[in-house]
Amino acid sequence: MTAGGDLLPVDVDLPRMRRYRAARLTKGMDRLGLDALLLFGSGAVQYAAGADERASDAGRATHLRTAALYVSGDEQPHLFTPDPEGAPPELDADHRHPPLYLESDQGVALMATAVADLCGSVPSRMAIDDLSGPLFRLAPEVLQGTELIDASRVLGPARIIKSPDELACLKRAQHLNEVAMVDVQEWARPGTRLTELTGCFLRRAFELGATANGIDPIWQVMAESRSKGPYTTTGDVAFPLVTSDRILAEGDVIWVDTGIHYQGYASDFGRTWIASLDPRPNRRQRDQFRRWREVVDATLDQIRPGATGADLTEAARRAAGGSTPWLAHFYLIHGLGTESAEPPMFGTDLGQEHDASVLLEPGMVLVLEPVIWNDGDAGYRSEDTVAVTEDGWIPLSDHPYDPFGR
Repeated sequence: MTAGGDLLPVDVDLPRMRRYRAARLTKGMDRLGLDALLLFGSGAVQYAAGADERASDAGRATHLRTAALYVSGDEQPHLFTPDPEGAPPELDADHRHPPLYLESDQGVALMATAVADLCGSVPSRMAIDDLSGPLFRLAPEVLQGTELIDASRVLGPARIIKSPDELACLKRAQHLNEVAMVDVQEWARPGTRLTELTGCFLRRAFELGATANGIDPIWQVMAESRSKGPYTTTGDVAFPLVTSDRILAEGDVIWVDTGIHYQGYASDFGRTWIASLDPRPNRRQRDQFRRWREVVDATLDQIRPGATGADLTEAARRAAGGSTPWLAHFYLIHGLGTESAEPPMFGTDLGQEHDASVLLEPGMVLVLEPVIWNDGDAGYRSEDTVAVTEDGWIPLSDHPYDPFGR
């Protein structure tokens, strides 16, 4: 590992962090000549406004839309929320508004009126990240005269570089997740239901100080071969699958994937476990872990400012003997922030040209998740998280690979 100095402050300054994010968003708006930036995605709203909101299945809460609106020339966002008590304390009262209702024609019309009122007129150029069905249908009418562009052109460049406060939140989220998983792994034994693992994890994570659960915990028992697993359109290994009430059996190989949030920032925990009273891996399983470690180490050796995503994917393939050591429908690397997976992403179907176009910079956060698969022996998958520094990288995750060792 090459270290580039400590990027992490002792204490997180939340108002400072929110000012940093606001400055990056407004700079992006100026660059694109935007009158307004309207955001609905939960991770995007968290980044833009820093508001606490109830954690729930998005499919159960689509009628209540928390939203953030930036107006050109205004350094503070307007927050539309059903939970006003979750607004940052420094947000002015006149920037706090009731939630938007975008699942009806009337709600869409009221949203358009609110945007025009706050902007002083109908915005001529506005970035937006999500369109409900009614909004998609009615936008040409209620936003007549407004050019809509993809908000990712603002969000992507803003979120890709993390401040020290953001890095500290990410490290804290990862630590809480990893500590909770120590308790959970003790339960990953024959006779335990997968849903019991979920209950144990969520209870412990919130006891430790998690502020939200990011993804439904995954405890996927892996089939020995592709032919014995679920069908996939890519023909590759099926992952991830939803948690069931399956009871663990002796020798089950479990691919674990969990994520919680701390102050809006996500963790990403991935490991491979063996359900057994004596969970020692066999020779071929140890070999899978060794090969996974070689891929990770080769990739880490390339991480420094100025390296490209293609440098990382090429190093991973070389370490794997020329094969592609990650799932076809996933990636070798993804970013982490207010979303559990956000740019940069390397090793996707965007291809090598895209990977070669992205240069690493200090403050980027990378989650490495290669997969080693032997048909007939299940496989090995884990995730490690690092932050790019001025001359290398520092780890944000620090969890053992038991029962495979370090």
